[in-house]
Amino acid sequence: MTLLTKLPAFKAYDVRGPVPAQLHIDMVYAIGRAYARVIQPQGPVAIGYDIRDTSAAFARTLAAGLNAEGVATRDIGLGGTEMVYHAAGQPGMGGGLMVTASHNPVGDNGIKMVRGEARPISGDDGLAEMEALTRQLLAEQAQALGQGSGYAFGPLTDGSQYQPDPQLHATLDLHASYIAKVRSFVNFPALQQALQARADAGRPLKLVVNAGNGCAGPTFDALVDGLPLTITRVFHTPDGQFPNGVPNPMLAKCQEDTASVVRAEKADLGIAWDGDFDRCFFFDEAGGFIEGYYLVALLGTQLLQPERNGAVVYDTRLTWNTIAQVEAAGGRALVSKCGHSFIKAALRSENAVYGGEMSAHHYFRDFHYCDSGMIPMLLLLERLALNDQPLSALVNVAQAAYPCSGEINFKVSDARAAIARVEAAVQAELDAGRETLVAVSALDGLSREFPQWRFNLRMSNTEPVVRLNVESRADAALMQAKTAWLRELLTA
Repeated sequence: MTLLTKLPAFKAYDVRGPVPAQLHIDMVYAIGRAYARVIQPQGPVAIGYDIRDTSAAFARTLAAGLNAEGVATRDIGLGGTEMVYHAAGQPGMGGGLMVTASHNPVGDNGIKMVRGEARPISGDDGLAEMEALTRQLLAEQAQALGQGSGYAFGPLTDGSQYQPDPQLHATLDLHASYIAKVRSFVNFPALQQALQARADAGRPLKLVVNAGNGCAGPTFDALVDGLPLTITRVFHTPDGQFPNGVPNPMLAKCQEDTASVVRAEKADLGIAWDGDFDRCFFFDEAGGFIEGYYLVALLGTQLLQPERNGAVVYDTRLTWNTIAQVEAAGGRALVSKCGHSFIKAALRSENAVYGGEMSAHHYFRDFHYCDSGMIPMLLLLERLALNDQPLSALVNVAQAAYPCSGEINFKVSDARAAIARVEAAVQAELDAGRETLVAVSALDGLSREFPQWRFNLRMSNTEPVVRLNVESRADAALMQAKTAWLRELLTA
């Protein structure tokens, strides 16, 4: 029997993997106990869950593990990850756990974790310690059950014994509070009025929304209740089997599921979410998918309007458009490493009004410094209704000024060697006088900036993959040529 020295479901920021091959009911119980011991929450811990078939049982088991360590828990029910953030951000709450595998395949599940005040937990801030303790607890349980002195991965029990303690566990309904909080990011009465004026003029704002059979549908319905919109709903009903495919709008098929309906319905806007709706994706009136990069500046400048001196945080992958628009709006553009724990830390340290990643994660100071997939939806509705402009008009100037490749992933046998080839080729171009280096950054991967183009190249933390982003200054052909050049180097 080979004993495990690492639990593969523990990732850089959360726990996620196939059930039961990497995550099973006994491990979930141990994680609940480990969270209690490592985090030592100073108040009840909120627990939510998504629609996956194993999620409700995993949530119950997490509560049992926490209760076994004397920690009170609060069941907030079925919903999205941001609802757990909202619950954990309430005064007196000790933290939050969300059972979800987001956009992973149907057979996967996972757990996202935060401390009190919805502060993130990552590999270098508690998660690694939690992983080691989880292994220890599983080994102890295996020994107690007579299954050896160590732990070889696999279920130990059927999980039926894991039940919350009724003295420590209760339900918590924050639905109305959450809806009010998200709506507070827009002037809801003014939005109603503007939409009604369009409807009265025979031009109702037409939406296509695709929940991917995840959890977004009911929450969207509650948020837009009372708004005079014409809505076509696609895969709206939560279904843990994901009968129309896993809800991952980064996939071409998922994008076409939304785009085709936008075109058929002649809609003004398409919106799609991943499974736990912490990310949302937008499509213009022609069904064109809008790269998340361009939304960062669009949302950031909108939120800067009440405080022109405010800060907006952006990640290293694509930068020029965000910097230009934020500074033009009188704000400060602040760069951060990719990843939610880094973005959230930057927001807190700078009291930034907003942070955005091109991956479609959007973070808000006034939403517990956390990301939301519903706040951007309302902000964009407000923008379209009050300005009476199509989405394409809001982004086409930026798209032309800073064309980008979008993120391209390359599976390579040796990521470090692939990046070294790129560095050597860039240096050869510099030595030959064919390029002029303007700026170099190693903040997050390899970033090189030249007068008319730039790129960022990052290694994955979990697999032999490198991720490439390229942009240019108003020269799509140059961006495409440089992308092709780097692609050749990375696949050599």
